[in-house]
Amino acid sequence: MSRLKKAIVVGGGIAGLTTAWTLAQEGVEVDLYEQGPLPNPVSSSYDEHRIIRHAYGKLGGYARLMPAAFAAWDALWADLGSRHYLETGATYFLRGDDGWHDATIRSLDAMGIGHRAVPLADLAERFPMVEPAGVERVLATQGAGLLFPIRILIDLVVRLPRLGVRLHAGAKVTAVDPEAGTVTVDGRTVGADQVAICAGAWIDRLVPRLAGLAVPSRQAVIYLAPPDDYAAAWAEAPVIVTRGTEGGLYILPGRNGTRLKFGDHRFSRAGNADDDRRPTAADLDRLWPLLSRSFRQAEKYVRLEEKACFYTVTADESFWVGAIGARGWAMSACSGHGFKLAPLMARGLADAMHGRTDAVALHRWAAARDAA
Repeated sequence: MSRLKKAIVVGGGIAGLTTAWTLAQEGVEVDLYEQGPLPNPVSSSYDEHRIIRHAYGKLGGYARLMPAAFAAWDALWADLGSRHYLETGATYFLRGDDGWHDATIRSLDAMGIGHRAVPLADLAERFPMVEPAGVERVLATQGAGLLFPIRILIDLVVRLPRLGVRLHAGAKVTAVDPEAGTVTVDGRTVGADQVAICAGAWIDRLVPRLAGLAVPSRQAVIYLAPPDDYAAAWAEAPVIVTRGTEGGLYILPGRNGTRLKFGDHRFSRAGNADDDRRPTAADLDRLWPLLSRSFRQAEKYVRLEEKACFYTVTADESFWVGAIGARGWAMSACSGHGFKLAPLMARGLADAMHGRTDAVALHRWAAARDAA
């Protein structure tokens, strides 16, 4: 029988909120501490929409986790009473290929996820906004769409107190003792049976062993309004990802009251999470050239907002989830995978905190080295 009766969760992004939700579902008394407001607009999780998909190229371990990840989201929707997900499919435009295509096809076939090649001759009609020059291959996949993070975060913040979770906004944790199961917050020490650190881009400040491993990565995103010529095409567009030797973009169409968003798929693995979120020229110097090469009439798109955000990224884009002491645990996401896999990772972390799995097995599973 588990001895876990009381837990502390540090961090109010999607990882911390879903960890608290999972523990509370099993009757654990949870205190959640967040250094800013709940939800926090500078957290890695805070955004209008995020991609969720089964196509992962050479990251086949994460592809194999995605059916369970979708099931974890379904469990959350059932409890929240709202489904903050829209199936759109995803289409990938490949300008050169490093093996991503064939690896993706193999994993999609293994999972039974539908896909098809889009003839290049069909691009002008189906995707008139895409610049076809240099496109060698186009792959359309099912099992993909949009999550709506801000709505998810707010619903969790409303739901958790009803499950008995005590939320502490504006409560900055400055130290953790993972052996004693205590944290220092606002100059006082509080303890529990176990502590879970889910502090996003700030995690290396509380978990020194992750310094240099789970690295804050400053990324630029742009929200745009499309020109009239392409407004109808964008209104029906799936998630779009471009890949090429010069880099790639992920593009989320404006749906359900969100804006059209473009983001750089290459990770900077640099920056300070406390920095201003106003973008600099350095943040944008890759994004606009990529956009101009990949989409027609880029100069006619209206700039609605440009901003910088942070992920935490490991060198191999893997999650780091595991024990940091006798009574301490940490969860650090791996780029954009962090949001789409968060409820599933929270389930795995809760299992380890209850003693239903061991720390080594949890670590390997979260790093997608064992999808069982």
